[in-house]
Amino acid sequence: MTMSESSLLASPFLHSNSGIHSDSFYASLIGSSTHKSQLRQIHARLFVLGLQLSSLLITKLIHASSSFGDIRFARKVFDDLPRPQIFPWNAIITGYSRNNLFQDALLMYSKMQLARVSPDSFTFPHLLKACSGLPHLQMGRLVHAQVLRLGFEADGFVQNGLIALYAKCRRMGSARTVFEGLPMSERTVVSWTAIVSAYAQNGEPLEALEIFSQMRKMDVKLDCVALVSVLNAFTCLQDLEQGRAVHGSVVKIGLETEPDLLISLNTMYAKCGQVETAKILFGKMKSPNLILWNAMISGYAKNGYAKDAIDAFHEMINKGVRPDTISITSAVSACAQVGSLEQARWMDEYIGRSDYRDDVFISSALIDMFAKCGSVECARSVFDRTLDRDVVVWSAMIVGYGLHGRAREAISLYRAMERGGVQPNDVTFLGLLVACNHSGLVREGWWFFNRMTDHKINPQQQHYACVIDLLGRAGHIDQAYEVIRCMPIHPGVTVWGALLSACKKHRHVGLGEYAAQQLFSIDPSNTGHYVQLSNLYAAARLWDRVAEVRLRMKEKGLSKDVGCSWVEVRGRLEAFRVGDKSHPRYEEIERQVEWIETKLKESGFVAYKDASLHDLNDEEAEETLCSHSERIAIAYGLISTPQETTLRITKNLRACVNCHAATKVISKLVGREIVVRDTNRFHHFKDGVCSCGDYW
Repeated sequence: MTMSESSLLASPFLHSNSGIHSDSFYASLIGSSTHKSQLRQIHARLFVLGLQLSSLLITKLIHASSSFGDIRFARKVFDDLPRPQIFPWNAIITGYSRNNLFQDALLMYSKMQLARVSPDSFTFPHLLKACSGLPHLQMGRLVHAQVLRLGFEADGFVQNGLIALYAKCRRMGSARTVFEGLPMSERTVVSWTAIVSAYAQNGEPLEALEIFSQMRKMDVKLDCVALVSVLNAFTCLQDLEQGRAVHGSVVKIGLETEPDLLISLNTMYAKCGQVETAKILFGKMKSPNLILWNAMISGYAKNGYAKDAIDAFHEMINKGVRPDTISITSAVSACAQVGSLEQARWMDEYIGRSDYRDDVFISSALIDMFAKCGSVECARSVFDRTLDRDVVVWSAMIVGYGLHGRAREAISLYRAMERGGVQPNDVTFLGLLVACNHSGLVREGWWFFNRMTDHKINPQQQHYACVIDLLGRAGHIDQAYEVIRCMPIHPGVTVWGALLSACKKHRHVGLGEYAAQQLFSIDPSNTGHYVQLSNLYAAARLWDRVAEVRLRMKEKGLSKDVGCSWVEVRGRLEAFRVGDKSHPRYEEIERQVEWIETKLKESGFVAYKDASLHDLNDEEAEETLCSHSERIAIAYGLISTPQETTLRITKNLRACVNCHAATKVISKLVGREIVVRDTNRFHHFKDGVCSCGDYW
């Protein structure tokens, strides 16, 4: 029986003394109610008719009130029963649990125990849900003991609740024991899915897939929840091939429009780098929820589509979807990648107006963002206004100083951190080592490296790479190699790469060749290793060997990355490559480049011919060097911004010696500060001087 609210209120059965007073009639009436006000009228009528003590009707009223979210009325109805039996108790416990009032659910269960009412199989699932929701492991174990004592250990619904409880409390051994204790006949798709989900949610994807394999062998029919869990497992493993196979099963079963599966598929493709596929799936959702937006923004940010991540974040906000910490930190990370200070400031202002302005995790992300967008001052401003500074916040600021070669400030901040009683972590020391490395503070860097063990922190590849680079670039190449030989972990690409870079700087051909061979054995398809070796030979003017390396690269189908530089103009990033004439203002830019070169010559600047790393004559070398992408970006910045504007350049390669020297002179000639972010660090050029002190 279905009634609208108006027809129910006008019903003669509620306002007359007709003979229809049966429990079944009022039970049907309660089930047909569409508003909580109707339930209150029915309850009043039950009092008039003397049916207010009917266990069936009161149980129905409690369930209906709870489903409308009117848990207070449900509790009042329950409290009016003088000696409630099991059904009303189950109804009120279920009501609290379904409305996420887990503490109240457990309290009612305690009262039920005191009333000496014995639970049944319908009591435990909702009780266990409450234990999981808190989570409350100790209470969950007490409930488990009662399950065993009362003989419900073979009940599938109860056991599924126990599996979910132990999974939420990260007790996978207990969850697996419960599952294994279920008779094979009682292992429904829900049971299998529960244990697969438990492993997937606890970061154990291999175990999840092993259980899923058993499930498939038992020919258990797949459902949406199981497929979501398996997709999450393959996402953790970044196994795109198997993830695609599951996608095929989803389509075959006909579940491709299920929102939860679309979210999981979108996340899987995004995290596996298949952003375009993720975007297609995203477009199939009429009203994407926050989880799906987060998957898309995070997928963009983590796979080099930073601008798309920022655009998606703006679109999400414009559509009225309120971001959370995940979407905000992903967008902040994307801003850091883009390097636009104007965009970074917008993000900071947006967060300042939100509920996350005091979030410590987001504050540390903002510090990192500003540092990577070239403003260590803005980063310090965020640090100073952050009241609850944990080790992550301190470390973010120290790393920020390190990126800009501000070693003294980094060390000073570390001392303040120590005085504040905050224990450093591995990131703290990485920031200190980077800072010392970028400032040539060999003695201080070596001291910090050895200090790590005092804090029970084992150096990892990045720490070793930093200290190798620190020692090697300072000319202590033999000591750097000795550190590698004594490493307790197998040296990786970053370590050997640092040694090769040092050998190139000091033209140590023999050891450099050895480092290159190690790199080729670990990472044979990386173009950068071959280029580094070629640069070593070119620096030593061993042109025959340069030709040999270039030939090997050609045979392997490898090509050197083309230099590209971006300059920020009025919040927009303009990209420039060597030889690219497609820009609409190309002729103006070319004239400005020629003007810069003329002024450089007039000032007495002489190009470093070795920086070309090719066997060219002087005239050819000079022409090649002046066409590097950062020169073009600087030229565009000069003709596109007011005189007092700081130019902010981002380069996809390490700045060459010649361009570094030239940019120092340019900054003095044009009276501008020029901030250049290359793959290694930040350079602040002003009045003919670089912040790196010519040590990078």
